[in-house]
Amino acid sequence: MLAVIDNKYQVDLSKPIDISISLTNTDENPIAWYIEKPVIEPVIFGDWIGKVSEGKSSTNFNNIFFNPHGHGTHTECVGHITRDFYSINQSLKQFFFLAELVSIEPEIRGEDLVITKSQIEKALSTSTSLSVTSEAIIIRTLPNLESKKHLKYSNTNPPYLDETAARFIRESGIQHLLIDLPSVDKEYDAGRLLAHKAFWNVTNVNDLNADARLDCTITEMVFVASEVKDGSYLLNLQIASFENDASPSKPVLYKIL
Repeated sequence: MLAVIDNKYQVDLSKPIDISISLTNTDENPIAWYIEKPVIEPVIFGDWIGKVSEGKSSTNFNNIFFNPHGHGTHTECVGHITRDFYSINQSLKQFFFLAELVSIEPEIRGEDLVITKSQIEKALSTSTSLSVTSEAIIIRTLPNLESKKHLKYSNTNPPYLDETAARFIRESGIQHLLIDLPSVDKEYDAGRLLAHKAFWNVTNVNDLNADARLDCTITEMVFVASEVKDGSYLLNLQIASFENDASPSKPVLYKIL
């Protein structure tokens, strides 16, 4: 089924490219931020167990305990770093965006691996095939190993986005930033969160400035298969309706024809 965007671009809605990581209660689940794996288990009332295979229930009736930031693909709003409460469910009101997928090998900087402004700038200048400014960017880091879907990131100092790169993305008019890392910021950064603040244009988390970008989002821990080529896509950014700073999410790409 074909859809037309802005009376100019076509996408085939029958060929979605899911770039989310599924959430499981197994050791295959990726984990960040020093927590344990998710828990998915049936509700128990006395001798009644909410699991059909146990023979005492006509339905499967599970509780799920997870953390959106640490257990897989998630989308967060400015409320992730502010004193006052902001909800992803209230911040994200549109769900389709023109997006650019770029692949970048982070640069070595001392003991860190860093995605720089010049890398983002170069990638965007060579990737885009659209005549309009993209609303979203998806950053795929290299090497692009399948193990990203199962990594235990805690205490590993993963690559991160330089503050100037995040500012450049903001100044380019991009509203939605997606990346295949557990955070756009360095794992241990003394709470500075420079890339988060630069992207959302936040100068004071205790008294939010008027020009902070309340309708912009960051999505972390995506996975884009290597066979998906860099270039322009239609992004469908799907979230669950949580009144929370972040929600598990399912970003889906459609190749622009």
